[in-house]
Amino acid sequence: MLQHLMTHNTLQDLAYALLAAASFMLLMHALRRLILHRLQRVAKHTDTVIDDFLVEVLSATRILLASALGLYLGSHFLTLPETLGKWVDRAFAVALIMQVGFWSTRALMFWLKHYFRQGESEDTGSRAMTLSLLSFLGRMVIWVLVLLSLLDNLGVNVTALVASLGIGGIAVALAAQNILGDLFASLSIAIDKPFVIGDFIILGEEMGTVEHVGLKTTRLRSLGGEQIVVSNNDLLQTRIHNYKRMQERRVAFAIGVTYDTPADTLERIPVLIKQAIAAQSEVRFDRAHFKGFGAFSLDFEAVYYVLSADYTVYMNVQQAINLQVVRSFAAEQISFALPTQTLHLHRSPGPQRPAP
Repeated sequence: MLQHLMTHNTLQDLAYALLAAASFMLLMHALRRLILHRLQRVAKHTDTVIDDFLVEVLSATRILLASALGLYLGSHFLTLPETLGKWVDRAFAVALIMQVGFWSTRALMFWLKHYFRQGESEDTGSRAMTLSLLSFLGRMVIWVLVLLSLLDNLGVNVTALVASLGIGGIAVALAAQNILGDLFASLSIAIDKPFVIGDFIILGEEMGTVEHVGLKTTRLRSLGGEQIVVSNNDLLQTRIHNYKRMQERRVAFAIGVTYDTPADTLERIPVLIKQAIAAQSEVRFDRAHFKGFGAFSLDFEAVYYVLSADYTVYMNVQQAINLQVVRSFAAEQISFALPTQTLHLHRSPGPQRPAP
């Protein structure tokens, strides 16, 4: 092919071909920079998405495309052997297909970021987790299609290849069904969002803060500090308690007083409990009642709501209520009941002695 190229083309033809290729590459590079610069200036002064989209996609243009176009144009100034001409055409098609892959990947990433940026009510952890998973799956699909297109352009029988891969894929799917189950479970987590990164969840006996959601596993950081790794498929098959999405916390607590407490004092106890609860901030009082008669105490039950999901806030409020109840009961001389038992002894009369 080299001998054919040298014998059927003069030095002038080679010079024209190199000049045309170099000129076209420089022209493409200059046009790309000029158009990109103009679009960036327009995008700064508009609120539309189209110009931002064009800037993002155009910035993904590689020098590979300009080089391939330049060489392809320069080859038309030469008389090439048939085999070499076919390879030049294929090389140009490969470069073009690769560039389409880069454009498609950048367009996908731009669309995903723009789509999740619209959800202002959705927290950052949810957007990051969903964006990461969907972008990975989207890029994988794009480049699988690019690979199949490249193989088809190079003369590989893609239909037979896909058919053989389909038959082999069934066997692989049966052998790796647990892995595929975890993969689809991760996609379900990304779309349905039962939890996001940063949420505190409880799964059966395990609990912790979500640190990472991967394609196969989800990692939690427990209260003890160790990392808990849970399979995505197993995770979705259990009941999940998501405490991060708790809007308010319902609290019910009981108090017992002694049985010798007068009835008038018993009537004032719900009022004292209500005053102790209502004195706290971020709290909504619900009720306080004389609940019933216990084994060793007269039982009262109170219910209130902490208007925060923070566990520390709840404990601070409960502590303040307990201290206020202790002070109020001490001022009213009300005694808390302790577990006590009363033992009644019955002494039976002994045998009578006969009088002397």
